[in-house]
Amino acid sequence: MSRTRNTDNQITLDLGDDPAATAPAPIAESRAVDKSGLLASLEQTEALLQQWQLAEWIRPLDVGFARLICELSEEQGESPSPLILLLAALTSHQVGRGHVCIDLANLLADAGNTLSLPPEEPARDTLTQSKAAELNQLKPGDLLARVTLADCQVALSGSLAVSDGSLTTPLVLNETRLYLRRFWRYEQRIADGILQRLALPSPLADPDSAAAQTLAKALGQLFQSPEPVDYQKLACALAARNRFAVITGGPGTGKTTTVVNLLAALQAVAGESPQRAGRKYRIRLAAPTGKAAARLNESIGGAVSRLPLDQLPGKVHLEDIPTRVTTLHRLLGSRPDTRKFRHNRDNPLLVDILVIDEASMVDVDLMASVFDALPANAQLILLGDKDQLASVDAGAVLGELCQRALDAHYAPDTARWLAAITGDPVPDTLIDPNGQPMDQAVAMLRKSYRFEEDSGIRKLAEAVNTSALDSAVLRQIREAEFEDVIWLNSQHAKPELEQTLDQICRHAINGTPEAFRNAGQGRVVNDKALPPPVGYRHYLAMMHNHGLSADSDRDDWDAHAAQVLEAFNDFQILCALRKGPWGVEGLNDRVARHLLAEKLIPRAEGWYAGRPVLVTGNDYNLGLMNGDIGITFRVPWDKTENGEARDTLRVAFPSGDSTGGIRWISPSRLQQLETVYAMTVHKSQGSEFNHTCLVLPDRLSPVLTKELIYTGITRAKNWFSLITGDAQVLKDSVGQQVVRASGLALRLEER
Repeated sequence: MSRTRNTDNQITLDLGDDPAATAPAPIAESRAVDKSGLLASLEQTEALLQQWQLAEWIRPLDVGFARLICELSEEQGESPSPLILLLAALTSHQVGRGHVCIDLANLLADAGNTLSLPPEEPARDTLTQSKAAELNQLKPGDLLARVTLADCQVALSGSLAVSDGSLTTPLVLNETRLYLRRFWRYEQRIADGILQRLALPSPLADPDSAAAQTLAKALGQLFQSPEPVDYQKLACALAARNRFAVITGGPGTGKTTTVVNLLAALQAVAGESPQRAGRKYRIRLAAPTGKAAARLNESIGGAVSRLPLDQLPGKVHLEDIPTRVTTLHRLLGSRPDTRKFRHNRDNPLLVDILVIDEASMVDVDLMASVFDALPANAQLILLGDKDQLASVDAGAVLGELCQRALDAHYAPDTARWLAAITGDPVPDTLIDPNGQPMDQAVAMLRKSYRFEEDSGIRKLAEAVNTSALDSAVLRQIREAEFEDVIWLNSQHAKPELEQTLDQICRHAINGTPEAFRNAGQGRVVNDKALPPPVGYRHYLAMMHNHGLSADSDRDDWDAHAAQVLEAFNDFQILCALRKGPWGVEGLNDRVARHLLAEKLIPRAEGWYAGRPVLVTGNDYNLGLMNGDIGITFRVPWDKTENGEARDTLRVAFPSGDSTGGIRWISPSRLQQLETVYAMTVHKSQGSEFNHTCLVLPDRLSPVLTKELIYTGITRAKNWFSLITGDAQVLKDSVGQQVVRASGLALRLEER
C-alpha cells in the first residue's frame, strides 16, 4: 500500500518495498500542557510532543511520524490511544539515536537512560533554552512512570497501525521490541541472509576431503608463526569453511594480512577443485567510506606482494588476488535521491566472495542492501573491530554478531576440524559444547603487531576497553611515562575553560612535541626513525611551499595535492560532542582564528586556501561520499579576458577509486560539508592519524562511552594526546557503554 498526502503537512508514507518514510510537518505555536491529561487526551499529548520538538529534545520527523500514525488510524475509523502517539514519536526518536527499535521493557524500567531526554547538550538559542526550562518537569520518565508494560502491549495490540510484521503496518511489535516497519524488515533480511549462508553445505566440512587438504597445505605455506596458537591461521580456516564469516580484532592484530592470506588460500582451493574446473573466484573488496577504502587499499597492496604464491597449490597468480578497494555505495550502484541501489535481488552483483572492511561502520540499512545484492551462493566476509563505535546511523551489526567472540564458544566438532586443518589445537577455554551456529563463523584475532608491549597507546586502549582504567594507568599518562602518550592538562582536575581551549588551539598548531619524552625525538618504529609529532602548521607550510606555477603540469599539481592531503593526516583533533565550546563547531572556529593570528591561513571564515573540509553527505553526482576529506588550494588555472592566468580556489579530494588520483572540485559545487580542524570521533572511524588529539568536555554526557574513548585512542598510529575539561570525565566515560536496541542477535539464536 502506498499513500501520499500533498497537504500542508507534507507527509509521505510508503508501506510497500520501501516503507515508512516521513517528512516533518510544520509545528504550530505550542499550547499549554495540562500534566493531568497527558495520556488521556490526544491534543495534550500532541502539544507535549510539539514542546519537546521546540526544545530540540526530539526531531520534527518524530512529531511528523506520530501525527501520521494518528491520522491513518482516524481515517480507518479508529480513535488512537495517546500512548500510541507517544510511543510512535519515541520509537522514531530512538532510530535517530542509532537504535533499530525501542525495547519497551527497558523504556519503562529507565526512561531517562534509554531515551537520554532531555539531551545533555544545551539548547542553541534563547527560545529553545526558555522552552527547555519550561519543560523541566515534563520529562518522558515522569509520563511513563504511570504506564506498565501491559498497558503498552494492550494499546499496541489494539491499534491498526501496529502488527507483528505479517501485515503492512508502519509499526511492528516483536515481543517487547517496537520497530518502524522499515527497520524491522532490514533486520529480517540480514538475519535471513546470514542463516541461509550458514546452512549451505561446505566442500571443506570433511577434513580428509581433497578440498580440505588443499586448504591445509595452503595455510601451512601462508603462515609460519612460532606462536603455539596462530589465531590468524585459525581465522582463515574458519572463514574458509563458511559462506558467511566475521573476523574481528583490535588495531594491529593483522586483519588485512589475515584476509589476504584467506583469499590466496581460497583461490588455491578453487584451482584444485574439479567442480570449478580451475576457475578462480570472483572477489570484490569494499569499505563503508572512501577514507576506509583508501586505507585498506594502501595496506592490501603490500600484503599481496608478500604472498608466497609460487609455493601454493592450485596455481594462484598475482592477478587472482584483488587489490582495488571501492566503497560499498559505489559497489552496489548508488542511485541519486533514493536509498535504493542498482544492484539488488533482481540484479545481483557478479561476485563469488565479497570482503567488507571496517564493518562496524555499516548500519542495518546498508547491510540489508548488501545481502539483497549478493547472489545466494556468494561468500560474505566481514572485517572489523567489535569494540569500536557502532555505525553513525541505526544499528550495531558487527557488535551484535561478535557479542560472544571473546570466549569463541566453538563446538567440539568445530575445534576438531580447526585442529585438523591448521595443526594448531584450539584452547580449551574457547570450546563450548553448547556453542551456537553463529559462534562457528566468528573468529577473533588476539595478538597486536602494531604496538610494542610497552606502548602507551596500546596500554591505554586496553585499559579503556576492559574498563580497567585504574589509578596506575592514569598516573603513567599524567606523568608522561609513555613515549607515545601525553595528557596535556593533567595537572588540573578541572582547568579554566578559556585557558584549556587556548591550549587546544596552540597544540593544534604545533603538536606540542616538547611535551613528549625527549621532545618526540629518537623513536624507532618497525626499524624506521619516527619524526616528532606535528600540528596543522606542518601541512599548511607544505601547501604554500610548492614552487608550482600556471605553467606546471596538472600531474605536478596532483602530486602536490596528494602530498598535502597525506600531511594533513599527520594530526587531527577528535571531539565527543558537536555543539558547544568543547564540540566540533566551537573548536573549528577557534582553531581557525588561531591559525589566522599565526598568519598560516588568509582568513578564518568562508573559503580560503588551506581550509580542510569534511563531506557530510553522499553526493553521487560529484562522486563524493560522507566522510571524504578535501583541502582547498589556490590554483592559477582560470584565465582573464586577456588570456592571463588567474588564481581560483579548488578543493582537492582523493579520487576514491584506489588509484591515488586527485579530483579538483569548485567550492560552489560542494553543498554538504564542514570545516574539519576538529571532527567527531564517530566521523573518524575508518581513519588513522599519525598524531591524534582527543578532547573530552567538562561534563559527562550519554555520548561519552568506553567505545567512544577506545575508538578515539585507536585512531592514533604513533602519537596520542589527551586534553580534558574535567579529569573525572575520562574515568566516568569508561564506565558507560553503548547498548543499541536491536533484535538481530536474538533472531539468530531463535532459528
